[in-house]
Amino acid sequence: MNILFVLAHPEPTSFNGQLVAAGKEYFEAAGHNVEVSDLYSLGFDPVEKAENYANRVNESEFAPLAEQRHAYKSGQLAPEIKQQIEMLERADLVVFQFPIWWHSVPAILKGWCDRVFVSGGLYTSKMRYDAGYFRGKRAICSVTSGAPAEAFVAGGRGGELDQILWSMQFSLYYMGFDVLPPHASYGVSGHGYSYVSDDAFEKQFATLKQNWIERLSTIQSDTPMAYPGWDDWDDLGQPKTAKA
Repeated sequence: MNILFVLAHPEPTSFNGQLVAAGKEYFEAAGHNVEVSDLYSLGFDPVEKAENYANRVNESEFAPLAEQRHAYKSGQLAPEIKQQIEMLERADLVVFQFPIWWHSVPAILKGWCDRVFVSGGLYTSKMRYDAGYFRGKRAICSVTSGAPAEAFVAGGRGGELDQILWSMQFSLYYMGFDVLPPHASYGVSGHGYSYVSDDAFEKQFATLKQNWIERLSTIQSDTPMAYPGWDDWDDLGQPKTAKA
């Protein structure tokens, strides 16, 4: 397989960074090809703005989707966007590695979606969901949190993980990916804090990395999450009611 890791953490030696390094080592040892898109190290600008487009279709008003469509069709996308799209096109599996910040994804990753998933090129009114551009490719979100797993339940102080990740995962499905159930590493913020001793944290750290490798070892047989498709909606996008 061709594997792409998209890393959204500002510290390369962080646990998120180490999970990417461990995953890369595992896949390469198994004979797969691996690329890493470290968004912070690349200095990726997550802000969609007029300055991203050298030759505007409309100089008087900035309409992001119109400019994306024009830039894609005229072959004038920004180099960093072309680079990200080309890596996605090469990948059979895309692993999004990030911490849960403010009950969501880091801003750099949300902005990555805003800029990289180009309107008129990677999606259109009909090229979405189970007819999406990346149909046949797989994607998984690997996330970390300082809170324990027990907090991520209905009514818990962490919130339900499925709700936290819904927007990101549904966006991936919107683009045609087969979205695999997420992988979560909990309780990883103890290092450098007073929550646990360094020795205890290192032991936990090793266990969490091993859990990640075990997940990757079976990922090719994982069953994607179930989402409704075009045949499940009416012309208004509402669920079709079952016939009596």
